[in-house]
Amino acid sequence: MSVCRWLRLCGVAVVVTAGLVLPASAAGRASRPNIVLIYADDLGYGDIGCQGATRVKTPHIDRIAREGLRFTDGHSPSATCTPSRYAMLTGEYAWRKKGTGVLPGDARLIIEPGRPTLPSILQQAGYRTGVVGKWHLGLGTRNLDWNGDIQPGPLEIGFDRCFLIPATGDRVPCVYVEQRRVVGLDPADPIQVAFGKPLGSEPTGKAHPELLKVHPSHGHDMTIVNGISRIGYMTGGKAARWVDEDMADTITAKAVEFVEQQRDQPFFLFFSLHDIHVPRVPHPRFVGKTDMGPRGDCIVQADWCVGEILAALDRLKLAENTLVIFSSDNGPVVDDGYKDDAVQKLADHRPAGPWRGGKYSAFEGGTRVPLLVRWPGKVQPGVSEALVCQVDFPASLAALTGQSWNVETGPDSVNVLPALLGELPAGRDHLVEHAGSLSLRVGTWKFIPAGKGARVSANTNTELGNAPEPQLYDLASDPGETTNVAAQHPERVAEMGRRLEGIRSQAR
Repeated sequence: MSVCRWLRLCGVAVVVTAGLVLPASAAGRASRPNIVLIYADDLGYGDIGCQGATRVKTPHIDRIAREGLRFTDGHSPSATCTPSRYAMLTGEYAWRKKGTGVLPGDARLIIEPGRPTLPSILQQAGYRTGVVGKWHLGLGTRNLDWNGDIQPGPLEIGFDRCFLIPATGDRVPCVYVEQRRVVGLDPADPIQVAFGKPLGSEPTGKAHPELLKVHPSHGHDMTIVNGISRIGYMTGGKAARWVDEDMADTITAKAVEFVEQQRDQPFFLFFSLHDIHVPRVPHPRFVGKTDMGPRGDCIVQADWCVGEILAALDRLKLAENTLVIFSSDNGPVVDDGYKDDAVQKLADHRPAGPWRGGKYSAFEGGTRVPLLVRWPGKVQPGVSEALVCQVDFPASLAALTGQSWNVETGPDSVNVLPALLGELPAGRDHLVEHAGSLSLRVGTWKFIPAGKGARVSANTNTELGNAPEPQLYDLASDPGETTNVAAQHPERVAEMGRRLEGIRSQAR
């Protein structure tokens, strides 16, 4: 077996130059720029101006693209949120570990304390690390008491500071957690949370729709908080409950505060936006900024959040020494549980851009997401077609900061730093895409094994990519995955099927 083939089977991206085979990690160098990872929620490839959106303006996100590198083949590890976040922080595909699907609001922490993670490896390099915003990776152990110390959590897996939306805005508990405590909790009004039987006497959306200012389209009809019914039941914690309209302002202020406090030392900020996840309830100053209803207005709000971070970096004179990465946890979804006019007002806007499918889908729109990288003076502005994935962030940023990444615990993270910095045009040579089922990208070829179940989600109307027969697409000539060419290429189908099964059954 050739050295090149062996390296590829081991998951190492290779570049052939002047007859030499060089692992991509050879391009790494020890340095300590600040690192800001801004992570949107449910934002599609085509939801931003620099990737074709015209009915919504995103000048701050577009600024990152204009001053940095825009990836046309950048991916989240999964077509849903929790698995993507798990893989991005651990370097391990979430489908390798049970219990890493979309979590309820009372789930225990699914990242084991003590294992190497993206923040812990940066801690070892001397960084102060912080996470602000949506978490959705579980907290504590089983039967968590929300009224006491909440641990383990981010502080036990490599973060020094945290200010969290514990799960999602549409799930209880509807409170913020800072460090290990619920913010603003009155001890005389303790919180209780349940996701099975109803809890207490608080009104629910199902029983009292007349109390709602946002109505559910499917599910989301349990305890009402701030005029919006949620997934799950909650009592108590009245003084601590968030106001959805203020959420973007609250978490952005906390993110800027972290940057200001850490300005004199290297820092890593994971700023995890809630927008544009449901319920979409933008601040009044953003209402009506688009003609697409709350979904469009929340895109504008998300762009404002990005702008505040960029402005802070400029004001503190940190921009030149800060690597900014912007991406999303999965592809777009239009109706994800609330009647907010997103479907009716979509018109000609294409949330997934040229790609088929979206959130929950095995088609490209499920994981091909915005991915922008800016580092003034180090990353030359432009566009890259390199295949890269967020699961590669741990190994790549470890290489950037002179650290070694543990391939035993993070076996799927590949050092694609030269691609992320625009030094090489190629990234990883293959990628497993996850949307419940698994599919495989090798170069421009996409293989989806024969599947079971519905082809279209009954709730979200998303094409799921399920079909009773194998699917094969050549994305170079058919980016929209419109023509299944499996019958014309049986040998390629068989080879990619074997390779996918080999990846699935082995660590790498």
